[in-house]
Amino acid sequence: MKANLDERELIILESIREQGSPVGSWSLVEQLEKRGYKISSASMSRILYKLESCGYVGSQANKGRIITPKGVKAIEETKIINSIDRHRKDLEELINSNVLDEFIMVLQARKAIERETARLAAQNITEQELGKLRSILKEQEEKASKGESIAEVDIAFHRTIAEASRNSALVALYGLLAMMGQQSELFEYVRSRLKNPYQKAHRNILNALEKHDQDEAERSIVFHLDSLIEDVRKYWDLHNTLFNISL
Repeated sequence: MKANLDERELIILESIREQGSPVGSWSLVEQLEKRGYKISSASMSRILYKLESCGYVGSQANKGRIITPKGVKAIEETKIINSIDRHRKDLEELINSNVLDEFIMVLQARKAIERETARLAAQNITEQELGKLRSILKEQEEKASKGESIAEVDIAFHRTIAEASRNSALVALYGLLAMMGQQSELFEYVRSRLKNPYQKAHRNILNALEKHDQDEAERSIVFHLDSLIEDVRKYWDLHNTLFNISL
């Protein structure tokens, strides 16, 4: 089940995480007051009890609460779910759009999402999932050498990384963007016109994941998506130039 923290629960959980050591309820009340949030000690006790019953925090005898791995995940998922809710309308409009220029916005949204999936995947990916990515990349290279479409395997590559993040909210958000079925076909066409294949970029991403290097994984996927954005813009400019010449 996805985390469903309200604003106060999220703030308290983040404060406990930032502390890095057991923290008592009174200390939390004081910390939150300094940040402009006024919560009574009774309310704090109720919230901490709920967080503990959900497994998001644990108690250390007479020392206070500490955050659990489940609590860290709850923070991540809540922030992403909140972001989805804030931008759902915009995303739906993009998904229903056929305007080439708007694909850039989709890529920018993907970059914001996939840089985090790459970091989490580098940390959590299994050997089985790495094997799956190797197989996908091999299939992609074989199809490309035969001049066949690689759109489906491209989606499979990125979806596998999202799933390896172990963050269901990120997987859902990537799936929302990937619903643009024509997106990968468009990018494939653009790159074929510009003679710019992207198997090398996928290979770099895979290498970083194999090393479980979070920073390199993030850099590689950001570079990959920035290159896609640049290629779409180049093609758009080329298309407009050729169109104007033909007039």
